[in-house]
Amino acid sequence: MPMDVRLVQLLGSFVGARGRYVLARLEFAIRYPAEPAPPLLDRPSEPQEHALREAWPKIEIQLEEARAYAGRFESGLLQRSLTELDQYARAIRWVLTVTEGASYDS
Repeated sequence: MPMDVRLVQLLGSFVGARGRYVLARLEFAIRYPAEPAPPLLDRPSEPQEHALREAWPKIEIQLEEARAYAGRFESGLLQRSLTELDQYARAIRWVLTVTEGASYDS
């Protein structure tokens, strides 16, 4: 069975926001060249729910690390992109939680 449509939509939004975060990381590197770059965020690689369930906890940890790192600096674009990512991540976690136990993969 295909992945829950809510997850598909949220993942699409998360991937788009992640792309904006990548650009914000570049802006940050230009603005603060002496600082290490903000942490990377993995991109969910497989469009299957079981793969997402396995990868998602690591992505959540990476997002928390990035938010903690960015909290040390005044970088509007970096902060905005992380806030957006956090909102999508929370929504994805909610869908994963409410659909726990339901099998959407064949």
